[in-house]
Amino acid sequence: MLSTLLQETAQDATALAEGESVEKTLSIIELITTGGTAGIVIISLLFVLLVVALYIYFERILAIKEASKKDANFMNQIKDYVSNGKIDSAQNLCAQKNTPVSRLISKGISRIGKPLEDINTAIENAGRLEIYSLEKNVSVLATISGAAPMIGFLGTVIGMILSIFEIANAGGSIDIKTLADGLYTAMTTTVGGLIVGIVAYIAYNHLVVKTDKVVYQMEAHSLEFLDLLNEPM
Repeated sequence: MLSTLLQETAQDATALAEGESVEKTLSIIELITTGGTAGIVIISLLFVLLVVALYIYFERILAIKEASKKDANFMNQIKDYVSNGKIDSAQNLCAQKNTPVSRLISKGISRIGKPLEDINTAIENAGRLEIYSLEKNVSVLATISGAAPMIGFLGTVIGMILSIFEIANAGGSIDIKTLADGLYTAMTTTVGGLIVGIVAYIAYNHLVVKTDKVVYQMEAHSLEFLDLLNEPM
């Protein structure tokens, strides 16, 4: 009876110990710090790329928001000034607005009196400069979205190589815990790379959509201004 009770108690203690080992939580920081120098370097690089991507996104989104401000009366005022020959007043209005649209119209106004083709060319050239300014550093986001997953996968390959190296030097006695820690760390770099890549990819596409809207506004107002010049005075 006593012997049976002791056996059951020992079995319960063993099951409890096994249950505690199964329920052991994994700390991401521990996985990173135990992954060796290569793992720490790669995770640090991914973190830097994430910070750069977020900085570019928020800096560009604020710049695009400022550039996309609309003034419903702007073109009406430009029409009145141009129709009445008040070129200086029209230029002053464009300078006050200081938006991509107003700068394009200002470029067109400065060419009034020249052939319409020359005015159109001047506006197109100014438009290219404005688009370049709006897309500043956006290509870096595209690069990060593609490079981050590959950097993460590089960390995984390095981790796998180190794990295989440990197996090769184990001399027939494989420490499962050491092997598992190496594999966890290797996969952590892939997860980190994917997270950074996804964030950069979403940010890039969102900026592209926002920029396209501003470009559409510039094209629409430029055509409206050219139509104004075509009207008989």
